Amino acid sequence: MASSGSNQPYAVITGASRGLGQAFATALSKQGFNTILVSLPGENLDRTADLIATRYGTKSVSFETDLTDQKNVIALAQQINQSYSVSILINNAGAGGTQEFIRSHPEEINAIIQLNVTATALMTHQLLPNLMKQPRGYILNVSSICAFSPTGYKTVYPATKIFINSFSHGLSQELKNSTVTVSVVNPGPMDTNKEVTTRIRNQGLIARMGKLPVETVAEMSLKKMFKGKRQIFLNAPNRINHLIMYVIPLRLGVSLSTFIVKREINRANK
Repeated sequence: MASSGSNQPYAVITGASRGLGQAFATALSKQGFNTILVSLPGENLDRTADLIATRYGTKSVSFETDLTDQKNVIALAQQINQSYSVSILINNAGAGGTQEFIRSHPEEINAIIQLNVTATALMTHQLLPNLMKQPRGYILNVSSICAFSPTGYKTVYPATKIFINSFSHGLSQELKNSTVTVSVVNPGPMDTNKEVTTRIRNQGLIARMGKLPVETVAEMSLKKMFKGKRQIFLNAPNRINHLIMYVIPLRLGVSLSTFIVKREINRANK
């Protein structure tokens, strides 16, 4: 843990040790927000928190826990509520995978659902009273452009992102007369790590359209979140992809997205 509590409100970011989560933490610290960083154990989260706090003069606290376990989510939220005022919650932690569904292990399927769906809903539920105590509160849920297109060989991941979109819009309407706003961002491809970069390259030109650095995704998402945007698209390719999936027949859209992913698998196996 990098620092102790403070009367100043904090921003909670899950999946904060790398990629987009770390970019969110950095961008918020640049703007003067204290941060609570959450990740799996063993990912040097304390070091990330220390670096952010030193570089930007803010407070940064780290919690390492496995959010696929419901008990851990509840325990973490209780710790945060007891010690910190929270004005921002960013549900960024997520998991996915690319393979034939029949070859997936039950543990993998369950972990994706628990992290992407259950942890998002429970963290929001448990921290919402804290957020509502603040003059202004913000919830940002990270979905994906793939939420608008069911895809073979990625059967579970897009389904969980559909949940995040539906959950976000429903909660936003429920809280419309409160001090808390709810936003959902639907990023396209991002170079989050070497493995993801390779996968995007293997999917071909269409998959690479609209690719953005994680730093840009974080900064643009936060800017729109603070403006109270309910649904966030980051660039023209994202908006066009979203529109296409509404215009073309579902069967054709699923066939196209599955073809792209199948090509990725074939290239990776060569």
